[in-house]
Amino acid sequence: MLYYLFRFLDQFGIPGSGMWTYISFRSILALILALIISSWFGGHFIRFMKSRNLTETQRDKSIDPYGVGKVGVPSMGGIIIIVAMLVPVLLLGRLRNIYLILMIITTIWLAILGFSDDYIKIFKKNKDGLHPKVKLIGQLGLGLFIGLTLYLSPDAVIRENVELPGSGEVPSVVHKTDPVKSTKTTIPFFKSNNLDYAQFVPVGGAAQEIAGWVLFVIVTVVVVMAVSNGANLNDGMDGMAAGNSAIIGVALGVLAYVSSHIEYAGYLNIMYIPESQELVVFISAFVGALIGFLWYNAYPAQIFMGDTGSLTIGGIIGVLAVIIHKELLLPLLCGIFFVESLSVILQVNYFRLGKRRGRKQRLFKRTPIHDTFRVLPSQMDPDCHYVFPSWPRGSWHEAKVTTRFWIVTVMLAAATIITLKIR
Repeated sequence: MLYYLFRFLDQFGIPGSGMWTYISFRSILALILALIISSWFGGHFIRFMKSRNLTETQRDKSIDPYGVGKVGVPSMGGIIIIVAMLVPVLLLGRLRNIYLILMIITTIWLAILGFSDDYIKIFKKNKDGLHPKVKLIGQLGLGLFIGLTLYLSPDAVIRENVELPGSGEVPSVVHKTDPVKSTKTTIPFFKSNNLDYAQFVPVGGAAQEIAGWVLFVIVTVVVVMAVSNGANLNDGMDGMAAGNSAIIGVALGVLAYVSSHIEYAGYLNIMYIPESQELVVFISAFVGALIGFLWYNAYPAQIFMGDTGSLTIGGIIGVLAVIIHKELLLPLLCGIFFVESLSVILQVNYFRLGKRRGRKQRLFKRTPIHDTFRVLPSQMDPDCHYVFPSWPRGSWHEAKVTTRFWIVTVMLAAATIITLKIR
């Protein structure tokens, strides 16, 4: 809203109003404003939740190896993140931008889904929360909506990168003048740096384009569901999901910026996505809101984000990556989320396999995998066979596990950005 106000005032030559056209100015302002709102609103929200005893039982001292009790800590802290993120976006963003509209819809859609789950747990006193099938249907619906919108909207276009012979051995990269609808995406480690989904469908001619978009929509659905659930599983320790997501957000902000800048896109030999610079404003508010939330969520946590937060931030990461055609970089960038999800899948299936054989068995001490690092030998089931009973040695404090996972995510984020030049 403020963007349109100051653009109007700029017509009258009012000093400073022209600054609002710069994406860097609005992005930094969005980050600062989101951080301030998150820090200020967080304190009031925690007091409100505690005054009404709206808490979710998480863990008591008897099962924590370090005797840390987490009973009576408020949940639904994702509301803090969402409010702190949406207010700067609505104030500073260009609200007619198709990509910004999609991100706002994604945020509200998943916030409602996550809030419903937390509401059932806290107000209805049902620890199971929303049925998993309902969550998956909600995520499936969002993925279909995003994929179909990118296919049908005339504003969601790219300008393809083309290599031309340059001086010496280094080719020059230009972008086609006419923007086009495309099922191409950025792929790391390959010289052309692009992969077209249409190449993987067993049809030709005019039907190939339609089939390519069908595959693109399917990939979008899978990405939204996988990253959203991965972030949800990662949210098990104080500051874990918020810190990892903030780091991932910074990397996505870099990728969104270079994709929206024709010179940087040409230098990196990636597709240029017109009008996608508004995503930088959104992701800046996203990072600022998460950092502000960490003020209260860092160990020992005064509030948990709940599914209201974890489902939403995971979906935001997945949808934004799809919009800028960088979804195939997510297995590396969101490596922590991927490993968390994989550990649960392997643990559940291995346990079921043993159950059919009449044997109690597990791969890891506990899953998601971050819980494995804090289990004491005395907490292991003596009647169960563990494939990795001695890994890791000893037990780490929760704060150490969280910090080391942050460090791994920083390394993965740096590696993701570097892949744009390694091919």
